Amino acid sequence: MKPEPFAVVPAEYARALNVVGERITVLASSAATQGYEVFLQQGHEGSGPPPHCHDWDESFYVIKGVVEIGYGDTAMTAGAGTFVHVPAGTIHYFRFGTGGGEMISVTSHGGNASRLFARIDEAVPPGPPDLQTLLGVAQECGVTISH
Repeated sequence: MKPEPFAVVPAEYARALNVVGERITVLASSAATQGYEVFLQQGHEGSGPPPHCHDWDESFYVIKGVVEIGYGDTAMTAGAGTFVHVPAGTIHYFRFGTGGGEMISVTSHGGNASRLFARIDEAVPPGPPDLQTLLGVAQECGVTISH
C-alpha cells in the first residue's frame, strides 16, 4: 500500500504519551509513513531514558532547552539547533537539562518506538517506574537496557 500525503497540526496531535516522565507525541507513525516514525519529545529537567540500544536508527533535533545526549564513549550537551544521529545497535541515552526541553526524534524504517512508547504509557504508571515492568516492556519491543 502506497503511503498518502498528510499533515498534522497542533490542534490534531494525538494525546501525548507518558513515557517515564517524558511527554511523547507521535507526529508520524510507521503505519502512516510506511517506514520511519517522527515524535515530539518534551521532558522536565532530569527526565530521559537510561542507556539502551535497539535495532533501529534514531536521530534527535533539539528545538528548546538543553539535552545531554550520550552515545558510545561520547557525552555532549546539545542546545537548540543541534542534530544527533545514533545508528542502530549503538548504546545511547539522553537527559533533559535545566528547565527541561523539547526535541524532535526520527526513527529509521522498521523502528518500533511508537509501539514501545504506547506500551510504556499503558503499563507503567506516572511516578517512579516499576523497573521489572519497564524492563519487560522494553524487551518485548526490542530494546535492550544497559546496566
